[in-house]
Amino acid sequence: MKIKEVVEKILAYHPYLEGYKGCDDYKCGDPEQECSGVVTALAPNISVIRKTIELGANLIVVHEPTNHTSDDEDGWKEDFANSVYDEKRRLLDEHKIVVWRDHDHMHIHRPDAIFTGVLKYLGWLDKSVADPSVLYGHYLVQIDPTTVKELSEYIIDKIGLNGCRIVGDPDAVVSKIAFVGHLYPQQYKKPDGTKGEYSVKVIEVLEKKADVLIPGEVIDWTVLTYVRDAMELGKNKAVINLGHFNWEELGMKYMEEWLSELLENKTEVTYVPSGDMYRYIVKGEQ
Repeated sequence: MKIKEVVEKILAYHPYLEGYKGCDDYKCGDPEQECSGVVTALAPNISVIRKTIELGANLIVVHEPTNHTSDDEDGWKEDFANSVYDEKRRLLDEHKIVVWRDHDHMHIHRPDAIFTGVLKYLGWLDKSVADPSVLYGHYLVQIDPTTVKELSEYIIDKIGLNGCRIVGDPDAVVSKIAFVGHLYPQQYKKPDGTKGEYSVKVIEVLEKKADVLIPGEVIDWTVLTYVRDAMELGKNKAVINLGHFNWEELGMKYMEEWLSELLENKTEVTYVPSGDMYRYIVKGEQ
């Protein structure tokens, strides 16, 4: 099977996006070559590429950018040299590896293919319910009561992280989790024509439906400030901040499962963790 045929099967699996011109595309390599194996990974960092070479695979399907820019075009387009990009591209080209990105199609899938993988491998898929009340949607999860610290350690272990940051009391007992997207200051128009803000809708979720929030990415001046104020007022609210890539990692583990089925297990598909990019320095620790 050619690499382009693998990609065609992935696109046929996802909902069709008519006239799509987004980031989901080839980032390097020749899709006409025979596929010797597929790696699914959140991002094609150097360790992922090296593992792909070790496996003898020549297609990496990723969710996040390859080329160090938000537009993620094939190639380096800026007017200054990027030695890291050059070495990375040379490594890919020398081993005839194709990188194809599956981002927008993953999220337009119903249910969302990234959320599904995260919930599945955290063991919460049957405890979750989609809630469309927030712009872009989110999931609510009901678990047995546990402390914020214990919950954080559970997630760290399941994903394979070096740690995480929290806002809130580590000893607070929680049981109602909200998984939401990135807490950027996205604005939208309310039904009555007035202006709304995505982060404010997330605060409403914490007021009415959840005591702990696990967001895809954070900014400090909206939801996090609300949670800090809530904690200082003695209210039981917390945020567990894993980091954008860490949060979505398990979605690509899930892709290994459904892509293997699409290919009828005739082509080897291997999930390779991109790994936690963060290291934590704690004052006073040796």
